[in-house]
Amino acid sequence: MPPRDPSDLTVFITSRDATCDECHDDLGRGAWITLGDGGRAFCLACSDLDHLVFLPAGDAALTRRARAHSTLSAVVLRWSRARKRYERQGLLVEAAALEQAEGECLSDTDARARRREREAERRAELDRDDLMSFAGRVRELFPNAPPARELDIAEHAYRKYSGRVGRSAAAKALGAETVHLAVAAHVRHHETDYDALLASGLGRHEARDLVAAQVLEVLQHWRAG
Repeated sequence: MPPRDPSDLTVFITSRDATCDECHDDLGRGAWITLGDGGRAFCLACSDLDHLVFLPAGDAALTRRARAHSTLSAVVLRWSRARKRYERQGLLVEAAALEQAEGECLSDTDARARRREREAERRAELDRDDLMSFAGRVRELFPNAPPARELDIAEHAYRKYSGRVGRSAAAKALGAETVHLAVAAHVRHHETDYDALLASGLGRHEARDLVAAQVLEVLQHWRAG
């Protein structure tokens, strides 16, 4: 384990095949994981970090600003066999924080170009028909959700992130439970202080317990006919 600031959340890129010890998905080699007690491995979805976007290392000013604007962030490390040490690959941050940092560091033209490039990469990962079907199912089950939230939720559910094939496969089933879990995750991150609790060092299970009532209240409001 590499030395790091205890307040840092850390994501590791595996050099061998990995399996999530919570959802039991086969993540394959090169998966992005967090480590828990006893070396247990968790995928980004189970770690509640899969809503973050990756900012590669290399631009110190952009990284510093993005980290400052992001309530929740995580350092990404990969083991170097040649150097026998963990090396920093970049940072996972909130998308809005990255956009704000880009706007501060780049000209408007460059910022828009960077945003278009990132959005194109994200769309390339997604099957448009599957995404729209899932979004429609979200709107059907949660008709009072704010406009366009179903698209945000569907994109997150289908995003392929470092071997997370199990989550995308589950999304294709369009089952009510799968949709409910996806919407609940969105509410947890965007309608509560959950990310701030994680950033403060609280464990995800304790943080979930603290926001559970608020998540349920929002879900009931979005679902009400």
